[in-house]
Amino acid sequence: MKKTIQKIVLAYSGGLDTSVMIPWLKENYAGAEIIAVTCDLGQQEDLTAIKEKAIRSGAAKAHVLNVQNEFVTKYLWPLVKAGALYENQYVLGTISRPLIAKKLVEIALQENADAICHGATGKGNDQVRFEYTIKALAPALKIIAPWRTWEIKSRQQAIAYAKAHGIDVPVTPSSPYSRDHNIWYISHEGGVLETPDAEKPDDLLLMTAAIHQTPGEAETINIGFEKGVPVSLNDKALEPVELLHALNEIGGKHGIGVCDIIENRLVGMKIRGVYEAPGAAILYKSHQMLESLCLDRSVLHLKQSLQQAYANLVYEGRWFSQAKQALDAFIDVTQKNMTGSVSLKLFKGNMIPCGMQSAFSLHNADLATFEEDSSYNQQDAEGFINLFSLSAKVYGMVHPGGYDAK
Repeated sequence: MKKTIQKIVLAYSGGLDTSVMIPWLKENYAGAEIIAVTCDLGQQEDLTAIKEKAIRSGAAKAHVLNVQNEFVTKYLWPLVKAGALYENQYVLGTISRPLIAKKLVEIALQENADAICHGATGKGNDQVRFEYTIKALAPALKIIAPWRTWEIKSRQQAIAYAKAHGIDVPVTPSSPYSRDHNIWYISHEGGVLETPDAEKPDDLLLMTAAIHQTPGEAETINIGFEKGVPVSLNDKALEPVELLHALNEIGGKHGIGVCDIIENRLVGMKIRGVYEAPGAAILYKSHQMLESLCLDRSVLHLKQSLQQAYANLVYEGRWFSQAKQALDAFIDVTQKNMTGSVSLKLFKGNMIPCGMQSAFSLHNADLATFEEDSSYNQQDAEGFINLFSLSAKVYGMVHPGGYDAK
């Protein structure tokens, strides 16, 4: 099979795993042309240097694709509208994987390649996310997953392999963290974090200030939404990428959005991760507040009941699926009147609600007041309660004390 593969498109980050894959592919797929593809997702790296490194390492071509705007508008904003957190904690930063895989497929078809190679490990979720997308979009392409076949069994061995082949990698044996960084978040795994009862190191965070380093005064911000999509900060309209960058900077300064969790991986194991997502945390909170104002009870509760299903789809990499399309259609309907603004006070890692407003607010002050009003007849409640509790009354008549029976 190896002899039939003449051209391989490699998902290339320039990190440890993919750095060693170019020489490994050249050794194991003799004569194959390696095409490296790097997606600019706002990871704030020197992508020109990464491209040059790919060529030095033996790639025939290296593509660098700026997909930040597509990432924010087509992937992150739907996530905000859905309000989905995996296991009610994780901000789903690896939503980038289906987008990366989509771009790999596009380049592979453009280059008439035979296979796509990714650097996900055989223990992780990303292998599923990459391969699910590739199979959905280009089922004829072969998939190469070196971590499932090569002799390298650990990050330390990968570091040694890189040194033996003269490849610089941004990881050392004394600092073996696995990090993923894009405009939405930074994740940290590995090293001392593999011990659940160990406190995260003081120098671990890259985007968010430690609480003791945050300002001593609160900062109030206002987020504007149109149909569930964030469009402005402090009454100033901003482009999507610019808006998210600004929220990351402001939230990071105040220690917002750090999450240290144990999550259940799709492949069956539990893993600890520390996540930084200040902008995401602000958007989730403000969007949730606006929904409480603009969605009626039944729609809000139905949407909340589906949020975990949506989060699971994203976590599992099933972005290009009919189930995801169906949920998106429902969510879009719920967001038609989600236009308004929310104010939050940021202080020492906290987001304190400071008010919200919308032309589509369902809050009626006359109905909600504890003072005298002319809109609500309190005597109506008696008939409602009689009907609402009728089934319980009948059961109690037939089974006296039945609810307390041992």
